[in-house]
Amino acid sequence: MSLLEHQLELLSPARDADIGIEAVNHGADAVYIGGPSYGARSGAHNSVADIRRLVRHAHRFNSRVFVTLNTILRDDELEPVRKLTWQLYDAGVDALIIQDMGLLQIDLPPIQLHASTQTDIRTPEKALFLQNAGLSQIVLARELDLQQIKTIRKQTHCALEFFVHGALCVAYSGQCYISHAHTGRSANRGDCSQACRLPYQVTDSSGRFVAHDKHVLSMKDNNQSDNLNALVDAGIRSFKIEGRYKDMGYVKNITAHYRVLLDKLLEQRPELARASSGSTSFTFIPDPLQNFNREFTDYFVQVRHEDIGAFDTPKNPGQAIGFVSRIGPDWVELELNMAPTTLHNGDGLCYYDLQKELVGMAINRAEFVGKNGNNLWRVFPKDPVNGFKDLRKGLEVNRNRDASWVRALDKKSSDRRIGVWVNFDETPEGFALTLTDVDGHTASARITAVKELAKDPEQASVGLREHLAKFGNSIFELATDKNEIKLSLTAPWFVPASLINPLRREVVTLLETARARAYVRPARAAAVEPPHPYPEDTLSYLANVYNQKARDFYALHGVKVIAAAYESQEEEGDVSLMITKHCVRFSLSLCPKQAKGVTGVQGTIKAEPLTLINGPDKLTLRFDCKPCEMHVVGRIRHSVLKNNNTSSQSSPIHFYKTRPATS
Repeated sequence: MSLLEHQLELLSPARDADIGIEAVNHGADAVYIGGPSYGARSGAHNSVADIRRLVRHAHRFNSRVFVTLNTILRDDELEPVRKLTWQLYDAGVDALIIQDMGLLQIDLPPIQLHASTQTDIRTPEKALFLQNAGLSQIVLARELDLQQIKTIRKQTHCALEFFVHGALCVAYSGQCYISHAHTGRSANRGDCSQACRLPYQVTDSSGRFVAHDKHVLSMKDNNQSDNLNALVDAGIRSFKIEGRYKDMGYVKNITAHYRVLLDKLLEQRPELARASSGSTSFTFIPDPLQNFNREFTDYFVQVRHEDIGAFDTPKNPGQAIGFVSRIGPDWVELELNMAPTTLHNGDGLCYYDLQKELVGMAINRAEFVGKNGNNLWRVFPKDPVNGFKDLRKGLEVNRNRDASWVRALDKKSSDRRIGVWVNFDETPEGFALTLTDVDGHTASARITAVKELAKDPEQASVGLREHLAKFGNSIFELATDKNEIKLSLTAPWFVPASLINPLRREVVTLLETARARAYVRPARAAAVEPPHPYPEDTLSYLANVYNQKARDFYALHGVKVIAAAYESQEEEGDVSLMITKHCVRFSLSLCPKQAKGVTGVQGTIKAEPLTLINGPDKLTLRFDCKPCEMHVVGRIRHSVLKNNNTSSQSSPIHFYKTRPATS
């Protein structure tokens, strides 16, 4: 069923079906995964058969599976996508996550549609339009603050989704074209080259250096752990974890982390409920610091911060653990900060050299050499010690890979179970067992047996309850109340385990079957009639219209002028290749608003353009101060124009850039 207003959904990523299954096992209420193609992560494809396997497992817990079809599509791709959507529907998928509005103009199955982050939803008008076009769940732009989310909630009734963890794309999603302009690899087609993670020289209008070799477009990672309650109050109901390229350990750990936080929130707020079934326990203590991260920020949710960037390095700096005390011919001695900290063979260490570049140090062997209470360790790096740049006594060292932690998550690390009540009744021919789960599903089975009085009635009752409570590797466990097992017997019969065990296994199978039959997929929302007008009547290349069906969609909704997507390569001059809420001037304390009221500074700082330089590439930063936005301006390379022409389209499209002349 669709996400209800009182339900909270934890939405986890899956690179493949096995990771998706573990996301469910670690508490995900829903999982999003790429199909065989046309998802916005080109390296995260999965077969329909694998997705069907994930769906079967997820539906056991009433968890949902969403498939990403969120690239913009050429005309010749629409028919293959149409066929794929029907295959996914037949596989039991609950919803499709889309960007290309052309999909709304073709013969899709009756499957729920969700708006991808690539649709760039920042305003109530855009959110309302997509809701009225038939999208049931929309993921809001990461850049929104709580008040902006509340405003959207007041004007819509569809489910609102928000990213709460993971890597941050510096651009408004769907509004970055640097990758295509420089390499021909389109972010809107699932193949971003990540120019935002590169180091740049930053110069002002006079050519003076403002920053040297800084990753000024690289953001820290998103972490909304402290804002979940506020996000619920603002109207968010689906809490999304980024990471369809992430490994198993990341998905297990981060899913478990937010499962624990949301479960605590649900305990405090009984008016809310979990969006799927069961409870989850873990063999480890979830800790986001253990996974790859660029340090954390809550971005713009609360207030605007200057330190949202990971300017020094796009790599994982890890956590400080100690200092170099001595250096040997093939070893490094470290004095660790805290006594409980231990090192392991296979750990990853790192440190900053004198140029603030991160240097990694993989450890082959770690030995404890401490005496008299000192926590001293001797580590033997995989690479020669004399090759480590600026390694010296007194240097602070971080750990960015804990091998023991990684190995622990390679094993079974969670248990998800659904509570059941047990009724064991006497029948004329023998006994009957009935299981009723917390969702109200029931299954029963009977067994013929010769009844024999127990020699020790009290012990027989205890033994019977023990055998009835054993659910082994099934998804069930006893409900957590005093009446979880009810015995309705006319006498203290002796019922051996040889009778109980097969009876219990039969009823468990029947209950799983009943749950599967009762599962109802969420319905497709109907678009309002007449078609809801789009908030604007003119669309530039920023609307990402890449096929005739998408053009027809916007024309149907009142748009008069429709330019082709940037990937159509009709914009050959300087244009905004990225639009972002991140402002380099603000982060470098060069913003005119920051100088307002500062004696001797006010009026001397202006939002003049800056230049980013990386090798032969130059990009211009222009600042739109009223909405606090930055535009990264550049043009498409001639080599891209030459090698990535539109001849691969079955029928190249050229849309209007200006209003057509009227007779």
